[in-house]
Amino acid sequence: MKKINLITCNEHKMKEYKILLEPEFKVNVIRIDYPELRSDNVAEIAALAAKQIAGKLKKVVVLEDAGFFIRALKGFPGTSTAYIFKRIGNKGILQLMKGVKDRKCWYRVAVAYCAPEKEPKIFVGEDEGRVSLKEKGKSGWGCDPIFIPKGKNKTYGELKGKEDVDMFRKKAVSKLAQFLRKNESL
Repeated sequence: MKKINLITCNEHKMKEYKILLEPEFKVNVIRIDYPELRSDNVAEIAALAAKQIAGKLKKVVVLEDAGFFIRALKGFPGTSTAYIFKRIGNKGILQLMKGVKDRKCWYRVAVAYCAPEKEPKIFVGEDEGRVSLKEKGKSGWGCDPIFIPKGKNKTYGELKGKEDVDMFRKKAVSKLAQFLRKNESL
């Protein structure tokens, strides 16, 4: 069985990776914090972090960077979503959106796979939607209770099951799994 070393301290991410990859792949979680590059590009952030951590640990690693982007706010909070969420939460984001008609937004994630002294492979996933008018639901975390995916009438926070929740991550992790299957020697 192939094993991946997932770099994260986020319990929610650990759970989602295990749901999406096990039992085909063993998800070994390595809990370390690391400084992130400041950029608006999730792929650039994930690639740099993966290369640095793979070199430091001398192991193949998988990590991700994700963000919640709101068009009317020029992409804010973007790659600073976790930081902004800790400061103002969904209520603060909804306050910024008060009276705004253009509610288009998207989640974007870049999953990076990197071996020591190699260039990272990046797998991107995205899910478009709109910002709800109020928080709804208890599932998920972060901005999930205010994100209504395209084609749905409920927020991620209201949806249950891996088929409906965090499709952006599922898309990227599925690409990672395809890569791992094709590269048997990894």
